[in-house]
Amino acid sequence: MLDSAHELLSLQEQGQLTATEIAQQAIAAIEASQPIHNAYTHVDAEAVLAQAQQIDQRRAAGEALGALAGVPVAVKDVLCTKDMPTTCSSRMLENFRPPYDATVVEKLRQADALIVGKTNMDEFAMGASTETSYFGLTKNPWDIERTPGGSSGGAAACVAAGTVPLSLGTDTGGSIRQPAAFCGITGLKPTYGRVSRYGLVAFASSLDQVGPLAWSAKDCALLQDVIAGFEPRDSTSLDVPTEACFAATQSADLRGMRVGLLRQSLDSEGVDAAAVQAVLDAAKVFTDLGAEIIDIDLPHRKYWVPTYYVIAPSEASSNLSRFDGAHYGHRAKDDNGNEINDLVSMYCKSRGEGFGDEVKRRIMLGTYALSEGYADEYYNKALKVRRLIRGDYDAAFNDVDLLLGPTTPTSAFKFGEKVDDPVQMYLCDLFTVGANLAGVPAMSLPAGFDQLNLPLGIHLHAPALQEARLCQAAAAFQTVTDFHRQRPSEPSSKS
Repeated sequence: MLDSAHELLSLQEQGQLTATEIAQQAIAAIEASQPIHNAYTHVDAEAVLAQAQQIDQRRAAGEALGALAGVPVAVKDVLCTKDMPTTCSSRMLENFRPPYDATVVEKLRQADALIVGKTNMDEFAMGASTETSYFGLTKNPWDIERTPGGSSGGAAACVAAGTVPLSLGTDTGGSIRQPAAFCGITGLKPTYGRVSRYGLVAFASSLDQVGPLAWSAKDCALLQDVIAGFEPRDSTSLDVPTEACFAATQSADLRGMRVGLLRQSLDSEGVDAAAVQAVLDAAKVFTDLGAEIIDIDLPHRKYWVPTYYVIAPSEASSNLSRFDGAHYGHRAKDDNGNEINDLVSMYCKSRGEGFGDEVKRRIMLGTYALSEGYADEYYNKALKVRRLIRGDYDAAFNDVDLLLGPTTPTSAFKFGEKVDDPVQMYLCDLFTVGANLAGVPAMSLPAGFDQLNLPLGIHLHAPALQEARLCQAAAAFQTVTDFHRQRPSEPSSKS
């Protein structure tokens, strides 16, 4: 099992393992896992082995190697890759192969990472269960009858299944952190603009962010250091110095750190008692590590979900208007298999066939919210509430260094439980969307198990651009707990 990226680097440096051997192990693990978990949409074993052999040759020749040399990494199928399809798990882009790499993919290549393939996801990143994928369900390695979360379900499941130590996901309203919690791993959503969105197929442009998933905070920090940084091709990229997140994880001393406990979250309707206890137990761990726990209130917290579900669909409606079957993507034919000559008919049929139900639902919601006579009532009002939400975070971070609460109300739910009830599915984002609306970094850590022995996550927020602080606190927590070292057993289901 390929567990730790920083340990794989160390073993290669010591001559105990080669990149080729690591690649072979990853490919074998993927081949064993894929029929069960369906975490990948595309794997290129031949290219991975060829790259690994080149890395071994360069190492033997004494050449300098990148920060992730010989480490397998999986990439969510919403990030452009010029040598692999980028489908967004949608029929609309089933055969799309981009002519360029996303910035984060370029950085992985520069770091000599072994990009093993693309991971399954909710279609166009719209969902919380990976049930909306055109390529079928991804199953949670802890219980194959349950969802791995979404939309980065494949990116989380491929790590939890032991196929790779690192993966890249994206997070618009919790799509890294919720799957991390459901799959018992660690996931980081960086500050908006800290990691380039160039080459990311947009869902909601003011909310989307790329980030790492791994078993440990140390490995997340290692990947974060590689992908962070200014990108002039991305107008939302922040031209500010990057932090050394991995270096920050070497200190477990949290003396003087103030951690705000979001006690209101613990009292929210529908939050499982085990999830509440996991947060309270974590607060005690942080206290033992030297931090001070302070109760904190975010007054506009109840508006997070409704605000998000106006802004995100509105931006999705705009972004997805480009997928019309004319330039690229799925193009429908008439009932006889011939080209449709009427342009409007072709647009309508192509989009009707190319998009799944959840994507259509969000496009319609967003189009309505942006329509004449309603934009002021919905979208523009939501933007004003978003500013109040950001103000809550600013005020809180005047008093504390971090915020602590649950990542999700419950552990992973079974397939089919929520897919026909959009409101219940949207409430999966109850605790995660605030960080996206405010643009601040946030992290989910494995922190316990419920009565079914399913993983639970705790959720840390930090001020903007303080990823190193998040990684330090998370790594310190993981030095004295072993939740991130627990692994799922052989494929099974729980009652």
